[in-house]
Amino acid sequence: MAFAASFAVAGCGFHPLYAPAADGESSPAVQQLAEITVARIPDRPGQLLRQALIERFERAGVAVAHRYDLEVVLGYGEEGIAIQPDTSTTYQRVVANAAWTLRAQDPTRTILATGKARAIDGYNWINEQFFQAALEEELVHRRLAEQIADQITWQLAAYFTKHKATA
Repeated sequence: MAFAASFAVAGCGFHPLYAPAADGESSPAVQQLAEITVARIPDRPGQLLRQALIERFERAGVAVAHRYDLEVVLGYGEEGIAIQPDTSTTYQRVVANAAWTLRAQDPTRTILATGKARAIDGYNWINEQFFQAALEEELVHRRLAEQIADQITWQLAAYFTKHKATA
């Protein structure tokens, strides 16, 4: 049954973004992702996001000339959502929003694509355990960076797949 479903999906034009080409080479999207230079993103959460993006873009492990620049603006918001009778909070919701711009490395710095990504996570905040709360906050920022990096990578891979003739 699953075997028949795979033919039905393949028949409608679906193909994985990261699948190797018929000749065994990496897909055009993977090759073009490797050609992206990720600009610095301020603060520790920005560093985590930049590292996650670089890991995804350099997946093929081959050094190539860079033809694109990716600029990301990252913002975080936090709110306490488990409010106790004494007005203290015991759970922090963290929302990460990223806006990105892909530019060609040409003299006019042509904007090729833009997009947005959003992720939500949270952590427990217990007043007496400051060190644990700090560790939880770092883990949340790391998880959010991974989620945002996945979204941006998928959006860029879709862009490159759609625009492979002009890219």
